[in-house]
Amino acid sequence: MRRFVAHNARNLITRRRNNLTTCVLQHCTFPLRFLTTTSPGYLSGHVASAGSASAPPITLDTINPKVLKCEYAVLGETFILAQRLQQELKENPGSHPFDELLYCNIGNPHSLGQQPITFFREVLALCDHPALLDRAETRGYFSADAVKRAFQILDQFPGRATGAYSHTQGIKGLRDTIASGIEARDGYPADPNDIFLTDGASPAVHIIMQLLIRSEKDGILCPIPQYPLYSGSITLHGGSLVPYYLDEDTGWGLEISELKNQLEIAKSKGITVRALVVINPGNPTGQVLAESNQQEIVEFCKNEGLVLLADEVYQENVYVPDKQFHSFKKVSQSMEYGEEDISLVSLQSVSKGYYGECGKRGGYMEVTGFSPEIREQIYKVASMDTCSNISGQILASLVMNPPKVDDESYESYSAEKDAILSSLARRARMLEDVFNSLEGVTCNRAEGAMYLFPRIELPKKATEAAKAVNTAPDAFYARCLLNATGIVVVPGCGFGQVPGQWHFRCTILPQEDKIPTIVSRLTEFHKAFMDEFRD
Repeated sequence: MRRFVAHNARNLITRRRNNLTTCVLQHCTFPLRFLTTTSPGYLSGHVASAGSASAPPITLDTINPKVLKCEYAVLGETFILAQRLQQELKENPGSHPFDELLYCNIGNPHSLGQQPITFFREVLALCDHPALLDRAETRGYFSADAVKRAFQILDQFPGRATGAYSHTQGIKGLRDTIASGIEARDGYPADPNDIFLTDGASPAVHIIMQLLIRSEKDGILCPIPQYPLYSGSITLHGGSLVPYYLDEDTGWGLEISELKNQLEIAKSKGITVRALVVINPGNPTGQVLAESNQQEIVEFCKNEGLVLLADEVYQENVYVPDKQFHSFKKVSQSMEYGEEDISLVSLQSVSKGYYGECGKRGGYMEVTGFSPEIREQIYKVASMDTCSNISGQILASLVMNPPKVDDESYESYSAEKDAILSSLARRARMLEDVFNSLEGVTCNRAEGAMYLFPRIELPKKATEAAKAVNTAPDAFYARCLLNATGIVVVPGCGFGQVPGQWHFRCTILPQEDKIPTIVSRLTEFHKAFMDEFRD
């Protein structure tokens, strides 16, 4: 293993020096040779003149510079290399020192073997093919409550037409169901007219950024580390990311003093801060906020006149007994703040939780505290996509209204849900333990979400080797780890971190029987890597 690590590192340096054209985006390099077969001359900007008939209509010199500047590390350089290695293994088995790739880079549970919730899929199947409900044999294959729920849902669709467009905000009956689910969760009323069903949470983020950002003089307070959807969307829409740093030493704590400090720094630069992004439970950091901390955040946004953008897509993923999820809407209403006090956008998605239905692209945003005039503008922007997909809408309603105690499917549903969440908790603890056992690595516990974000202290020789190939040290480590073991992680530079610190994000999603393989490969690699680059 040690010889392989050294060989890989030397090859990486040589290849990067001689063969790669790179596009440096913030702190990470993005090798364009993985994305295109275009000649190096073209990538270097050696293109025909604008008047030449052979000139392409768009080049890297003429593309929207905001597109070049934004980045999404989760599916970036390391993932692209992993895809190439996987193809090489398929075409030439035994060509690498591992027989399979172990994807720990993205929160995509079903791709790693997690099974869907049976009740949800039964209802979706019946709604996708309503003619099944008219067949007597259907009741022998589907649970009675799934059949009943499908009828209830299809009654909301004229002619049972689940292939037709819906209202831009989503089917009204489904929004009614979601509003009832929010009320049951929080203990406070919810209005279905405040709900916009979206294709996952990501489109909602883009809608809000379009609403808020007028120029680079508009800023969004965003946690560091953060999910790169936020930094990417802020950049793409022409705004400025105003970072606030989570405190790793206190379990990735969110300090109000840090928010106030960064707000003042932004103001001194002439930036108008429009909103605060909070991810709870955290991505990539896995912390769950205490309710008292959330109250401080709500108070801060109220006093400063900021929109609070609450990313709550991991609300079902809490693994420790001393923490509990509280929605920001519940917290603000428990403080007796109403629509006139705070503008709040709450995000939920069917991609996470115990359901993990990433490919179904379902989710919603609940918007409160906005004037009728602004709500009209939100509706206008949302209407440009006509509506979100119908299967995702149905699934979002099921997630917020799963089987109840007296339903036929309740027992099997509860067993499936509990098995998934308890297994995720065990996987989180196993990976946390192994990270903390490695030389120079420290890792906070995963209180929630689907990730661990260990910090790694790299030897000076390793950071110098990374610098030689114009790569961040944690990206260099992740690349070497992938080449040696087939384990795919995301370097911390893609999420943001305190300057001079290095991390990587690792999901807890590989199935439980794969975790020992990850542990053994990672442990052997890390020892060899540290020995090779030891000062």
